[in-house]
Order: sequence, then C-alpha cells, then structure tokens
Amino acid sequence: METEPVRIELPKPQGYRCFACGTINPMGLNMSFYSLGQTVRSDVTLGEFHVGWENIAHGGLISTILDETMAWAVIAFKRVFFVTRSMEIRYLRPVLVNVPLTAIGEIEADTPGKSCVVKGALVDAEGTKLASAVAEMSILPEKRLHMLPPKYKGDMEIIFGQMIALLG
Repeated sequence: METEPVRIELPKPQGYRCFACGTINPMGLNMSFYSLGQTVRSDVTLGEFHVGWENIAHGGLISTILDETMAWAVIAFKRVFFVTRSMEIRYLRPVLVNVPLTAIGEIEADTPGKSCVVKGALVDAEGTKLASAVAEMSILPEKRLHMLPPKYKGDMEIIFGQMIALLG
C-alpha cells in the first residue's frame, strides 16, 4: 500500500526583494513553497494588477511563477547555487485572475555538478493544466560563487541546511 506524500512547508530567506519570492517587495508575488513528494509547489492567486488583457493573467507573470517554482525544486532537492539557462513555456489555456492556482516544479534530469532539467506546470483547482515549462538550470561552479553577495550566500546556505533537515 502506497502512502500519500506529505506536504512540507519550505523555509525561504527573509528580507529580499526578489519579485517572485521576496518578502520585502511590496509589488512582488511573495510566493511561498512546499514539497509534496518529489515536487515543489506554490499556491498563488493573481489579481487585477496582474492582467495582460481583461481578466486574463499576463504571460510574463505566468512564466515568472513557473521559473521560480522550478528554481525552488532545485533549491529543495539539489541544494546548489544555479541560474536559469533556458526555459521553454507552453501556454495551454487562459489563466484567469482571482482564481486559485498551483505551480508545480520537479527535477526531470540531472548532470551532477553541471546542470539539471526541471519541468513545471501551472494548474487550476480542478487540476487542469493551464501552462507548462521545461528549464535547464546551470549549476554555478565553486569558482563563480565569489560573485554572490556574502549575506545572500550565507542565507541560502542556511536554507540548504534546513532543506536537508526537512527533506533528507
């Protein structure tokens, strides 16, 4: 008998202005994340200031949500510093504002120390897939980590340690 995956709330650094997940960006999305099995998820509801046309969400925000959720899959399960190298997105159905949505990210393939491929999806409350994405995330080599601001690097290393404690 298979057991249901357990929802585990993931920590995030405080005091940053990241548009997607930052805690002090008054115009940002302030996304929060949780793991469910081998996926990372974020529940979001876009509002009237997120439209591209009438009551349909702007495509750039949809790609931002998917990019960030896929990135958090890497943070949670790989615990490395990385950048999004490429992302392909498919808009499958209109994404309406003021409707609860769930973004899902999952690592699909891994080249240790170099990159990983992550897939993402944005679904509505009924599970209908509204958009999907695939991204290649390039892992930053040790010799490039000096470019990171020391406070950010230290805060993320704390988050990596918390992920190990939470997810194993």
